Amino acid sequence: MSNYLEKGYLEVSDIIHSFPSEDEFSVHPVAISECVQEIPCNPCVSSCPTKAITMEDISSIPIINYKQCIGCGKCVQVCPGLALFLVFKNKDSYEITLPYEMLPLPKVLDEVYLLDRTGKRVGTGIVKRVKQVEKNTYSSLITVSFKEKSLIYEVRNIGVKNG
Repeated sequence: MSNYLEKGYLEVSDIIHSFPSEDEFSVHPVAISECVQEIPCNPCVSSCPTKAITMEDISSIPIINYKQCIGCGKCVQVCPGLALFLVFKNKDSYEITLPYEMLPLPKVLDEVYLLDRTGKRVGTGIVKRVKQVEKNTYSSLITVSFKEKSLIYEVRNIGVKNG
């Protein structure tokens, strides 16, 4: 793993080996975990309706079975570390569903900046869905679409234009 503890973020090389195949995220969205800290935490496991997320013990890194994951996003909403997201390839574009805790929330069809793990703009995308927070302890979910496949490994936040 790269210098995560020094930099505070992962590099693409840290996650590419555990990323699902395009076949696995072309049927429906699947959850991806970038959780790297072995701390007592498991709301992703308890929120998963298909038991696709498992951990050896309460402080282990979550493991996602991509074949069992139905892409519901419940794990993304409850992760306190904002370390989970969904990826999906539809007919002509890619989609990422991210936890979002900023205001204002973007609106469907808004064009937004796509940001990498460092906050650098790496492109633009279109908001496809906005699922507002259900409880104060949950994150809202924003789904953005874009054409470039390489961005599925980089985009981890959005910036609202004119927000």
